[in-house]
Amino acid sequence: MSTDSDASLDFQLFLVCRAGDGADSALIAAALSATLQDLDTVLSPVIGSKGVAAWLRRSLQLTGSPLAELNGLPEGAQEPLDPACVLALLGQRTPQEALLLGEQFLQTLYRLLGTLIGPSLTARLLDAVFAAPLSAPPAQDSSP
Repeated sequence: MSTDSDASLDFQLFLVCRAGDGADSALIAAALSATLQDLDTVLSPVIGSKGVAAWLRRSLQLTGSPLAELNGLPEGAQEPLDPACVLALLGQRTPQEALLLGEQFLQTLYRLLGTLIGPSLTARLLDAVFAAPLSAPPAQDSSP
């Protein structure tokens, strides 16, 4: 990751932590979908639901590649990324491809918001979403 605002974030590690180590494509897609819901919850009070929809839509355009298939909703749609669409698209990929696509999309989301509201505010708003799985205590081995 090349910008200062997201230099400390490893979005692929984030998705692996959220989906679970060794997760299949469907679990990775579910982790990305849940993350998008969390981002919507955090940002809707700040930029409104239409602002979030526009931000997600533009991020899809900038990310391109197979994720562009998710960008086919009408302009007035409130839900630019239907979780079922994310699951269907990423669930068809290998786990490695799903991780890479998810990572690229999350990087684009973070960077785009940083250009719109500044890196400092972006970090304050989004780092709570991205830090949660990474700061969770490691699973305890209960075997004797």
